[in-house]
Parts: sequence; C-alpha cells; structure tokens
Amino acid sequence: MNKNEIPVRSEVPVAHKWDLTALYKSDAEWEADLQKVPELTQKLVAFKGRLGESKETFLEALKADEAIDRLLEKVHHYASLLNSADQGDSSAQEKVNRVMMAFTQVADAESFYMPELLSIPTEILTEWIQDAAFADYRVYVQKHLHNKPYVLSEKEERILALQSESGQTADKAFSLLTDVDMDFGTVGVQGEQIPLTHSTWGTLSENKDRSVRKEAYEKFYAAFESHANTLAALYAGSVQQDIFVARARGYPSALEAALYGSKVPISVYHNLIDAVHQNLDTLHRYYRLRKAVLGVEELRHYDVYVPLVKSVETNNTYEQAVEIVREALAPLGTAYTDTLCTGLLGGWTDRYENKGKRSGAFSSGCYDGYPYILLNYKDSSIRDVFTMAHEGGHSMHSWYSVHNNPFMCYDYTIFEAEVASTFNEELLFQYLLKNAQSQDMKNYLLATRAADILATLHRQTMFAEFELKAHELVENGQPLSTEVLRSTYRSLLQMYFGPDMHFEPSSDLEGLRIPHFYSAFYVYKYATGISASLALAQRVTQGGASEREDYFTFLKSGGSRYPIESLRAAGVDMERIEPVQAALDTFRHLVDELEISLLKK
Repeated sequence: MNKNEIPVRSEVPVAHKWDLTALYKSDAEWEADLQKVPELTQKLVAFKGRLGESKETFLEALKADEAIDRLLEKVHHYASLLNSADQGDSSAQEKVNRVMMAFTQVADAESFYMPELLSIPTEILTEWIQDAAFADYRVYVQKHLHNKPYVLSEKEERILALQSESGQTADKAFSLLTDVDMDFGTVGVQGEQIPLTHSTWGTLSENKDRSVRKEAYEKFYAAFESHANTLAALYAGSVQQDIFVARARGYPSALEAALYGSKVPISVYHNLIDAVHQNLDTLHRYYRLRKAVLGVEELRHYDVYVPLVKSVETNNTYEQAVEIVREALAPLGTAYTDTLCTGLLGGWTDRYENKGKRSGAFSSGCYDGYPYILLNYKDSSIRDVFTMAHEGGHSMHSWYSVHNNPFMCYDYTIFEAEVASTFNEELLFQYLLKNAQSQDMKNYLLATRAADILATLHRQTMFAEFELKAHELVENGQPLSTEVLRSTYRSLLQMYFGPDMHFEPSSDLEGLRIPHFYSAFYVYKYATGISASLALAQRVTQGGASEREDYFTFLKSGGSRYPIESLRAAGVDMERIEPVQAALDTFRHLVDELEISLLKK
C-alpha cells in the first residue's frame, strides 16, 4: 500500500491501534455486561423508600449505585472508542445507540434516588458517612449534600429527566443544519476547486494566498447568512432551555446554575473577563503586528488565522516524537514520563489516520482499562508533537486520578481538565525553544505559542462574555432576536480585535456558528485552564521537589476535592486574578519578542 494512501481500519497494524482488550476481550464480553444493566438497575430500584431506614441499608444502596454507574461507564467507553476509530462501522454505531438507550432507561428508573437520598436529614447523613465503611462514598455524599438546595421532589426530578432529551432539540437541530444541510460550495486553490466544509475551513483560513482566504470566508459566511434567523432562533431556544432548568431548580441565574455544582464562585468568571479587558492593549498590539507582517493595508477578519511565520519543515517519526515528549516533560520525573511513554508506545494510543476515523485528537479515560488517546499523527507536523503532549497530559491526569481514588470520586471536572494538558504543552514549548537549531524555528515556535494562548485565553473569554450577555438579556426580559444577537457579538468583536481590524457585514455571524455555545458556560474553562497551567508550569520548572509534589497532589486529587481546592493544593488560587494576569503577561512577553524578531528589518 502506498504510504500516502489512507488505509481502512482492517489494514492498520495492531501495534498502531489502542488495545481495547483492557476493557473487553471480545464484543461478546461487552454484550454480556450490557445485558446486566436491567438487573443492576432493579437492585438499586429495590431500595426505593428504604434509603433512610438505617446506615447499613444506605451503604448497600450506595454500593448498588456504584455498580450500575461503573458498568455503564465501561460499556459506553468501549462502544464510543470503537465508533471513534471507525465511524463507518455500523456495529459500533449500534453499540453507542444501545448504550445511550440504557442510560435513558436507568435515569428514568432511578429518578427517585437523589431526592430520597437528600430527604434524609443532613445531620444523619453527615454522621453515617464518618463510619470507616463509607470511606469510598464520603466525598460522593458530601458533594450531593452541597447540591441539596437545588434538588427537587421525585416527581419534579422525573419530569426534568424525561424532558432532558427534548431539551437537546436546539443543539441537535443546529448540528444537523450546520454539519449536514448547509452547502458551502467550493473554493479555487491553484486552479483546483476544493470543497468548502467545516473540516477544510480551517485549512483554507490559513492559506497564504489572501484571495483564497477571502473567497473561503465570504462563501462560508454566506451559507450562515442564508440561515441567520433559524440559527438565531435555535441559539435563543438553547439559552431559554438553560434558564428554564436554572429557574425550575431555584438558582438565581443560569451562570450560577452552571458553576454551583463545582463550587466555582461566579467571581472567577467575572475576574477572567475583567482581567482580559484590562489587557486588551496587548491583544490590539498583536493585531497591529499581524497587519505589519502580512503587509496589508487593511487587516480583515479573514487574515487572523494565516500563520505569522511559515511552518519549519520537520520530520519526526511517531517514536521520535515520544522521545521528544519524554525529554520535554523531564521536570516531572521519570515515574511520570516512563508511565506516559510506555502508554504512548503501547496500548493506550491509536496513532494514525484511517478511513472513517474521527478527526483531531482526544484523551478518553474511565475507571477500567487504559486512559486511551486518539491521534492522527503525521511525521511532518510539529503541531502533532504538541498534540501528543497535550493528550498525554489528559491521560496522565486520568491515570493518577484512577490510581489514587475510589470510583465514586475519581473523575475530575472540566474546570481542571485543561490544566494538565496545557501544562505539558508549555513544558514542550520551553524545551523546543531552548533546543531550536535556527532563528526560523524560534520565530515559528514563538508565533505558534502566541496564537495558541490567544485562541485559548482571549478568544474563549470573548465567547464566555457573549454567553453571559445572551443569558443576562433573557433573564432581564429581553428577547434574543437575530439583530440583538448579531449586534451584541459585533460589539465584542470590535472590543477584542481593536481599531486595526476591519470586519465584514457577515462577521458577527460567528456568534451563531459556535457549537460550544450549546453547552452553556463551558468555554471559560479553557481560559482559566491555560491560566492555571502557565502559572503551575513556571512554579514547577523554577521550583524544587516540593513544588513538583504539589502538582502531583493536584493530579492525584481526581474528584476528591472541588476544582478550586485541588488547584490551590497545587499552588495556584483561581479565585484571585493573579494567575490570569500572569498568563496575560506571558502573552505580552511573546508579543514583545515577536515584534523585535519580525519587525527588526
């Protein structure tokens, strides 16, 4: 087979695939576990009306709850990994669908569970869980007691559970409209017509030929313009759904509903936005630099993704990339790097592209099996080495969480998830910069790092601010018309990009095409995550054994602490504005260096 030909899944060597036998040795084993779901569900349902009768009964109910949750996690993990490896595999698709049906059935059957658990007087539950027999469940119960003020009656909880699927209609319709129904046409590239899709949009936006970028931009947004009112109605419906659930449960706002469960104060959200606002001058300076380097009379919205510095040609085999990651992460010690690199070279990772495989990359861990990594690695891309380090950070976070916590409190929050991954990226960046063999490579690394921080910190904060404004408008009685949404987003574009950017009439449609907005108040976690990781990377690399152990305390925390507490144990306090400011200062230093290096001529 030609090395440039993309193989079908069956042609991929076993050594290049992840080893799912750590979960199930065969589909038959998976099937047998799935068939256990109804029986385990009934074991939990048998405790209905009895949870508070005694400490012993309550403990047995917790064990039944654990059994069904752990089994569902495992069968879902196996099915989803099979589907990601080959999305054209109808058998894998069927497995995913069957698991999702099982989730819905279990959620309906156990709708009694949480209201009844929380109907037990708090002082009694608090006393019971001090018993050593509850060691594996203590944190789990304490976290649910935290949510007690917003848990409804059994009937009300059942209504919300039954409504949850219809509540996803806006999200599903948005995905179908933008991923399936929209036709973006083609773009001419060097005499060839390239289909314009969500996948090719990113590549075309980075094309060095400005006419290609302009054509891609205009055709892409023309498709969104033709559906603007529908897109606005869908997003408005999603916002209204968020507010409905928040108000039904009694939260003061949709923002508080999203943050309360993780004990993240809303001040963290507002501090992030305030800090970025106070440092917009550096962001505007970056766009002035971009305008100068590109040599354009007017900087346009379709000029923001073309690389400032052209990529430097590299050629690292997968195995060589693993060794680069090993060296870069050496400050974390050999126990960390040996575990990660053994996994990268062994059964954790699905390495290369095959037909039907999901694009991009991810890390997916559960309590059983490995913390799996999906990659689409290419030897010629230094970006893929960063991706390997990033996903490796997620997987090691999962590995430490599993090995240091019981099932019921091992899983960390999304607020924490992006810390370990971007921490690894920062260590890799510092290693490659220190060992760069040419000024071109240094410039490329500096420009790429600046763009990455901008995308993760500034851009996600702008998104977070838009979400907040949209929800607050509805909460204050303002309907979200197409014009209201577009004008709100345009004002943010103008604020963040500054006076050197010239927008198109369709530029504000960007606010209606972001899939993450259908998972409200999610994107801010990318910005807080990179802020925490940059602070911790500096602390670990400039500190000693104590600072490194603090970081491992964070990795080992899993879900045993609330995210603010686990990060504080690592040495960074996200309730304060300083970590965000430090990340913004890092961006400022990168812009300073780029100005000196790229404008010196």
